[in-house]
Amino acid sequence: MALHALHGETMGTNWSVRLVASPREDLHALHALIQAELDRVVAQMSTWETESDISRFNRAQAGHWQVLPDAFFTVLRCALDIAEASEGAFDPTVGPLVGLWGFGAHAQSRTVPDDDRRDSTRQQVGWRRLVLDTDHRRLLQPGGVQLDLSAIAKGHAVDAVAETLRARGFAAALVEVGGELFGYGRKPDGEHWRVLIESSPDEEEAAGLEPRIAIIDERAVATSGDRWHWFEQAGERYTHTLDPRTGKPVSSARAAVTVLAPTAMEADGWATALTVLGADAGLALAERRGIAARFIVREGDTLTERASSRFASHLAA
Repeated sequence: MALHALHGETMGTNWSVRLVASPREDLHALHALIQAELDRVVAQMSTWETESDISRFNRAQAGHWQVLPDAFFTVLRCALDIAEASEGAFDPTVGPLVGLWGFGAHAQSRTVPDDDRRDSTRQQVGWRRLVLDTDHRRLLQPGGVQLDLSAIAKGHAVDAVAETLRARGFAAALVEVGGELFGYGRKPDGEHWRVLIESSPDEEEAAGLEPRIAIIDERAVATSGDRWHWFEQAGERYTHTLDPRTGKPVSSARAAVTVLAPTAMEADGWATALTVLGADAGLALAERRGIAARFIVREGDTLTERASSRFASHLAA
C-alpha cells in the first residue's frame, strides 16, 4: 500500500486528503469523488450560493416550512445542541450580525456599526426562534431569520469526505478542509496520524510555548482564532468571531481555541462556542462536558496556554 496526497479548493479555502491505497489507485477518479462530496455541502449550506438550501430558507417568507436534506438537518441539529449547551454563545442565526460587521457573503462596510444599528440587528438573532420538526426533517422560517452555518459546515464537510472514503473501502485517511481535520486508521508504516496544533506559530514560538502534537485516531481537530479574518479601526482590532449575545466581536485577547472531538462538525462548532465564552467560562464548560480544549490567551505582548484536563490525553508522548 502507498500513501497518496490529493488537494483542491472549496468554500473559499483549500482541502487536502492523505490516504492509504494501492499504488495503482485511480487518483483522478478519487479526486472527483471528494470534490463532488464537498460540492454537495456547498449546494446545501453555503450562503454564497444564491440557490443553496440555506439561501432559499433565509429569503423565505414567515410561516414557510422547508424540508431539509439529511446533511443540512444533521448539521443544524448539532448547531442547535451546541447553542443550547453554550447558552447562546454559539448561534446558527448569527447571519445578520456577520454581515453588519463586514464579514460573510452579505458583508456591509467593514467598519464599527453604531449602537442603534447593532442593537436592532441583534434583535434578528436568536436560535430559540427556530422550530425544527425532527419527525419530518423540516424547518420553520419564523420571519427574518438568517441562518449562517459557516462555523460548523466546514467541519461537517471533513466528516462527509472521511465517511465517503471509508465507505469506498479506504482503511486510513487524514482529511483537512480549511484547517479542520479528521483522521482514522494508520499510515503504511503502522504509525497514527499526527498533527501539529498551532494558531499563530510565530507568536507561540516567541512566547516560548511548547509545540503540541496530537495523535489523530478516529478523532477530529478544529481551531478558531483571531488571526484569519479581522479589521482594525482607531487602533482597535475587530475579529470575525462574533458574540451573538452582545452583537460584538469577541475580544482579541482570545487568540485561539483548539478542540478535539469525535467528529469535525462537533470540533468546529465547539471551537467557536468556547472562543466566544472566553478562557474562564469556556474552560469551565469544557470540563463539565468532557471536551478536550486548548486556549491560547493573549496577555499584553505575550501568549499563555490553558487547557482542559481531557486535552492532554490526545497529545503525543
